[in-house]
This record gives sequence, C-alpha cells and structure tokens, in this order.
Amino acid sequence: MPYKFQTENIKMPRNKDRRIKLLDCQKRMIPIMYATRLFSQRSLARAFGVSRRLISFILNPKQHEANKELFKARQKERRYYDREKNTKATREHRRYKKKVLDELNKDL
Repeated sequence: MPYKFQTENIKMPRNKDRRIKLLDCQKRMIPIMYATRLFSQRSLARAFGVSRRLISFILNPKQHEANKELFKARQKERRYYDREKNTKATREHRRYKKKVLDELNKDL
C-alpha cells in the first residue's frame, strides 16, 4: 500500500530535503566569491560543505549540462543501476519522508 504523500503528491519542505545541498542565495554567492580571486574552488567547497565538483558545476553551467547528457547516455546502458542498492535507497528515502511529514503534521 503506498504512502499518503505518494498518492496525494505532497512536497517535502525545502529545508528538510536531503537532496538539496545549497540554497539559492548560496548558489548566487559562489560566482561572486570566486571572481574576487580570494577563494579557490576547493576552499569554497570546504566553506559550504559540498564537493568541489558541485562548485565547478555552479561556476560552469555548460559543463553541468554536458555532464547530464553523458550521464543519460551511460544510463541507457544500465551502467549505474544496482537493483538491491536502488531498492534499499528508495525504501530509506520514503521512510525518511514519511517521518518528516508526520512531524510537520504534529506541529500543525
């Protein structure tokens, strides 16, 4: 039986979604900080607690788009798919989402 948030398409609050690593304001700050030449990509990554690759993608959106296309091409080969790992991750994410939404409903 599916969870209620799946059938009713309830969205996760942005601050509780673990897939979001940086806020929009932080994404806007990164190119400005990098342009001052005081911060390298590695130092920005350390400061924001993310990978250097994410910083690189924020600074070079064309590179990010090219990487997405490569990923799609490789994904068709099922290169990145592991059924057991995917099942486990999906189950864990659904439980987390249910827990967060239940906590929000208690507060209301």
